[in-house]
Amino acid sequence: MDPADFIGGNAVLLALAAFLILCVFLGVRIVPQSQKHVVERFGRLRAVLGPGINFVVPFLDVIAHKISVLERQLPNAMQDAITADNVLVKVETSVFYRITEPEKTVYRIRDVDAAIATTVAGIVRSEIGKLELDQVQSNRADLIQKVREQVAAMVDDWGIEVTRAEVLDVNLDDATRAAMLQQLNAERARRALVTEAEGRKRAVELNADAELYAAEQEAKARRVLADAEAYATGVIAEAIRENGIEAAQYQVALKQVEALTAVGQGEAKQLIVVPASAMDAFADAFRMLKGRA
Repeated sequence: MDPADFIGGNAVLLALAAFLILCVFLGVRIVPQSQKHVVERFGRLRAVLGPGINFVVPFLDVIAHKISVLERQLPNAMQDAITADNVLVKVETSVFYRITEPEKTVYRIRDVDAAIATTVAGIVRSEIGKLELDQVQSNRADLIQKVREQVAAMVDDWGIEVTRAEVLDVNLDDATRAAMLQQLNAERARRALVTEAEGRKRAVELNADAELYAAEQEAKARRVLADAEAYATGVIAEAIRENGIEAAQYQVALKQVEALTAVGQGEAKQLIVVPASAMDAFADAFRMLKGRA
């Protein structure tokens, strides 16, 4: 059989088979895990194809955009900003983002990177303008958090998720840096003086506490002596009550003997004056002691 006759007789079938193969080829779309495909039909958005096998209508549906959903990093940018105390600073920022809704990104914004960079620059200038220089340096974490929240809110309409927005560095000019260094040295000197004054104050307080403690202890000692003296007086009074006048005379004589003994024990004493009644006091004391024995 002539091949030409065979092909001519089955041309329709061959054409139909080729058409079916082409339809299958055009109707089955395999999307990689890192991408999403935007499908248009007659110029209008038809669907967004996710990763895996997808089916479209051949010759009607067209893959208009292939969007990567991988996280992207904008080039580090430097922008000028003026703080609340009129200090010019140069701020270096870094932004990471990824596209989550391609249908918004492709139809609402043309240059995604430029739009995000402009948005971040404006927000950074606005937030730094609310803070003084010292606050910018000390509250950088709060500044980064505010910038991140505002950037995320503004780019949400573009189908973009900002994963990170960082303020990497805040640079100053030489004059401002020198002024800050001078201020820092003055602050250190002030702290040193305050620390020294607080030390002197603490020393005075401790000394006063020590003196108060010594006075309290002396008062306690005096109270103990007074209690002992009161007890001794009570004992003597009880003895007088029980033994009569002899106990009183004995105590008086004993005190006289003790007084004379104390006078005799003084240093460099070559002459001791003894009262006339001293010998009588000794005699009375010995007599009473003998009587008690």
